[in-house]
Amino acid sequence: MNELKEFQAVLQIIVSRLAQMIAKEMDIADKEALNLLYSSMLYEKLEKEETKVWHLSVPTLYSLFIEERETGKIIFPEEA
Repeated sequence: MNELKEFQAVLQIIVSRLAQMIAKEMDIADKEALNLLYSSMLYEKLEKEETKVWHLSVPTLYSLFIEERETGKIIFPEEA
């Protein structure tokens, strides 16, 4: 599997888990959670392999998603 296909496979898993967490925590339908995620700035960064945002845990991504919804911006944690 080439790197692009590997990234796309990992991204699908992350998006699925993140959308499930959004749906559960916000008490909304899965489809609505996906729509909110796909329309976010976070997703814009997440879908670009070079940003390395996909390295972050799902709970961290969720907190960034909430931060964006509440403040309109995202402050990414520094990588260790």
